[in-house]
Amino acid sequence: QVQLVESGGGLVQSGGSLRLSCIASGPIFAINTMRWYRQTPGKERHLVAVIDTGGATDYADSVKGRFTISRDNAKSMVFLQLNSLKPEDTAVYYCNIDIVQTILPRSLDAWGQGTLVAVSS
Repeated sequence: QVQLVESGGGLVQSGGSLRLSCIASGPIFAINTMRWYRQTPGKERHLVAVIDTGGATDYADSVKGRFTISRDNAKSMVFLQLNSLKPEDTAVYYCNIDIVQTILPRSLDAWGQGTLVAVSS
């Protein structure tokens, strides 16, 4: 089965930086749009950043100018660079990838297990 494995989360001080990584493996034919979401316990999961197949990116207003999403198609990876972190950025961050599989069903909405980012003041 397709699996997404995330890493890079941790505890950092306000103003610090982290780089989150997510790698996809399994019966993958192609990878399309890639996204990062975040969620705080008791709150709704929100879209943070998105990157399409052409490399075009978009961000939530709350992180614009501070976070950068990127992808490495050859390695089936997506990254999220988090700079100038604030306490309100504290959340579990999830990668989400639109995948075309080599098996049925061909279209798959894949999710990672989440990685915790905690920002102290």
